[in-house]
Amino acid sequence: MSSVNPICRCRWRWPQAIIGVVMLAVLVGTARGEAIPQVDRQVLPNGLVLLVSADHTLPFVTMRFLAEAGAGHDPQASAGLANVTAEGLLLGTASLTAAQMNEKIDFLGAALGTSCDFDYAAVDFRVLKADWAQGIDILLDVITRPTFPEEEINRAVRAIQSALNEEDDQPGIVADKAFQQALFRYSPYGHPVQGTIDSLNGVTPEQVRRFYARHYRPDTGILVIVGDVSPDDVQKMVDRLSQWKPGGQPAEIPEQVLTPSPRDVLIDRPLAQANIILGHAGIARANPDFHAVVVMNQILGGGGFTSRLMQRIRVEKGFAYSVSSYFEPRKHPGPFQVVLQTKNTSAREAIDIARAQMRLMQEKAVSDQELDTAKNYLIGSFPLRYASQKGLAQLLAYVEFHQLGQDYFRKYAERVRRIEKKDVQDAARKYLKPDQAVVAIVADLKAAGMQTP
Repeated sequence: MSSVNPICRCRWRWPQAIIGVVMLAVLVGTARGEAIPQVDRQVLPNGLVLLVSADHTLPFVTMRFLAEAGAGHDPQASAGLANVTAEGLLLGTASLTAAQMNEKIDFLGAALGTSCDFDYAAVDFRVLKADWAQGIDILLDVITRPTFPEEEINRAVRAIQSALNEEDDQPGIVADKAFQQALFRYSPYGHPVQGTIDSLNGVTPEQVRRFYARHYRPDTGILVIVGDVSPDDVQKMVDRLSQWKPGGQPAEIPEQVLTPSPRDVLIDRPLAQANIILGHAGIARANPDFHAVVVMNQILGGGGFTSRLMQRIRVEKGFAYSVSSYFEPRKHPGPFQVVLQTKNTSAREAIDIARAQMRLMQEKAVSDQELDTAKNYLIGSFPLRYASQKGLAQLLAYVEFHQLGQDYFRKYAERVRRIEKKDVQDAARKYLKPDQAVVAIVADLKAAGMQTP
């Protein structure tokens, strides 16, 4: 769903004795993929939303905590603060140092990780049912009692800066950052989730503690529990979570201001391949045309070899090994992107073809076969998104965060199935803007016949 690459401390060390159990989990989850998960939803007195989907097939439990603490909340001068805070959750708590936490996680054979996106940050945890009590102690400590030790936070900042420095040698990432900055220049989405080397110089442990206190809150938080849990297990956790009290006022992501006119961002590198991203502002997840947009994009560039962009740019012209398009809906409108690599000498023509295919989606109705293929794929693949405990936990948290409704699973196929050719064309006319697109290119500009600004 996301184009960002959040820096994440994750440990997925499982003892050999239960690797077979995990493999079985995938097989069982896939086999029962058509089933709609049963979910119990409750809101605790402190405002925390708790979602529980009990499944006693396998002896482990997966949990995801979601906080409205994404990079869209970063102060302008401290881009990357949200990501450092998410990483810092695992660097020490009121009862555990980072080393002690690592030792306990390894001993339990559990998995604990954090991540950060533009809208939210997440803590993911998986543990065997037999170790539930010890695992919950760790998880609740991480969520509600982190200490953010100064030395550990400063070390984490330096590690992120080092990783960012290495990204400068990856042309695809360079192109994506340039595109995002050009499109969202005056928006909370206008900087990388990780921040920049310079902006991270201004991130301090005290800022991290203040950011945590303001954004990691029960009244805006979501906790999902999936797996082998009993009502007694859940009640014990509820009793402990209810002691977590919110403080102050929650913060909203500021409204974004988008770049008012298209512009090209040309970055000269001695490369044999041009890395190209072409796009513009897309939609928010709450947009009522979401499903029509998804079907339209599946036909345009999201459907692999069946998509128009792949057929025209790769199969017919042989310009690119891979080309795709996608919308990234967020709380506010995220980007629409066409992403491809091609020889420098074919960069201009590939861009022209992409624009032409966007216009064609607007000018002419798609075929019956294209529409049926797109809808059948989207409907058929949807259950695979929640065929595992991890997938279900992530999807439940996402549905709750975007307030998509408790009937989301039951109605998804129906909403996609009722999309017609006119809906697809209307969506293309409304949400594709080929003549207003930002184009970011990392290439040998001379070989590509382009000039730097």
